[in-house]
Amino acid sequence: MKQHQNAPVGKIYINDFGLINALGDNLKDISLNLFTESQQGFVKRDDILPEATVFVAQVASQLPELDAYPLHFQSRNNQLALQAYQQIAATVESFKQKYSEHRLGVILGTSTSGIAQGEWAMAAKQQSGQFPEEYDYRVQEMSNVAEFISLVAGLSGVSMTISTACSSSAKTFITASELIRTGVIDAAIVGGVDSLCAMTVNGFSALESTSSGICKPSSVNRDGINIGEGAALAVISADKSDLCLLAGGESSDAHHMSAPHPEGRGAIDAMQQALNKAQLSHQQIDYINLHGTATPKNDSMEAIAVAELFPHQPFVSSSKGSIGHTLGAAGATEIGFCCLVLRQQKLAPHVSDNMIDPELPLLNWVKNCTDNKSEIHYCLSNSFAFGGNNVSLIVGREYE
Repeated sequence: MKQHQNAPVGKIYINDFGLINALGDNLKDISLNLFTESQQGFVKRDDILPEATVFVAQVASQLPELDAYPLHFQSRNNQLALQAYQQIAATVESFKQKYSEHRLGVILGTSTSGIAQGEWAMAAKQQSGQFPEEYDYRVQEMSNVAEFISLVAGLSGVSMTISTACSSSAKTFITASELIRTGVIDAAIVGGVDSLCAMTVNGFSALESTSSGICKPSSVNRDGINIGEGAALAVISADKSDLCLLAGGESSDAHHMSAPHPEGRGAIDAMQQALNKAQLSHQQIDYINLHGTATPKNDSMEAIAVAELFPHQPFVSSSKGSIGHTLGAAGATEIGFCCLVLRQQKLAPHVSDNMIDPELPLLNWVKNCTDNKSEIHYCLSNSFAFGGNNVSLIVGREYE
């Protein structure tokens, strides 16, 4: 008989996770490249912005084919999602056997969905006067990626997509945890996916937020972001694992449509909520994966917020210098990086130009992966989005 949770659920665990981004298409390669400060995925493109070049962080590996799936699921976004899903497929199957296909949820985040296919179709229409037969508008719908993964995994339970820009996939961990704790589901596939498309890059360029080169988080020379692409999927449940999702905090300061509160009030609120829910003190956080976009305003406000809330100076770094800003996939990707940090007991280096802005509050930047001399127990990860939509997540390592 299939089991399902009747007793109150306490801790939520990360039972498995899979990643693909500019550092590689599997955990082994990504881990190696993350800890050795690789920037291998950054490329200069001249086919995205009108009459201009721009650096993006793209996936170079061959992706799974989708010909066997319905037309409206055939997108690069879903290819990335499938590559990440294949890394957790065995765990999903074991949970289906333990519970059932309707007791596993799929809660994913994205900001682009299949927009790249829409851009291709529009260009074809301008040439021929009609949309190609291979184009199905449903490929662009935000619900598409969650529906696709539900189909691939053979699940019939809760399926939803969260789209809150750069905090999208971080929010999936909180939403899924609430569904598990209230008994709606027993486990969930969470995470996020975003693929490169012209709309996003042109949008950030119009805001004068794209970097002229490879981004430099927190540097005195920082001048903007590089858009990246990738997917990060995880399986979470109340079934015990060595990786514990302790808590998440959310806030909406709504200071400005695209600029954060200059003093980081919403960021502080989200981080403090996470600490309170996890029943941890500030001093117990060993490492913080910063949102760290390399834009002047984000890096300034986040440094102010972290310095105020964590005077003991835990190690900090941004992953954007390694993989760019993967937008709707960023939060889940960086939780994946925190899981690698906890399991390997190595810190993720801060990849920039080694010229930290002297105007920023003093933080304890990770210079290399062996900086730490003691055990890493708790990591905090920040994701901040347009409109002041802020999420902070805390993960920890449990030992037998």
